[in-house]
Amino acid sequence: MILVFKHFFYRSYVGLSLWPFIILRNPALKADRVLINHERIHLRQQAELLVVFFYLWYAVEWTIRCICYLDTYQAYRNISFEREAYWHERDAEYLENRSAFRFVRYLFEPS
Repeated sequence: MILVFKHFFYRSYVGLSLWPFIILRNPALKADRVLINHERIHLRQQAELLVVFFYLWYAVEWTIRCICYLDTYQAYRNISFEREAYWHERDAEYLENRSAFRFVRYLFEPS
């Protein structure tokens, strides 16, 4: 289910997955197949980790990467969940072929 909340976002962020919803900054983004696929990848990751553990893992990994990179944006871009989603967001068939817990592969790969 896709929801639109204009004032929900920080800076230039335009989409967010909060199980079971995809939340977008404006209605026109519903047509952005790449963005929607990116967020659908996150929904799959959240389901695999029973939602709560996804958010805990995300927060812990982001904190560790903030310390490593000393840059919050670089930390965000290098979270394993984000790396998987950015890497495959243009592949419309990725979720059909994706193996479970695939994000783990992106934990230690160089960026």
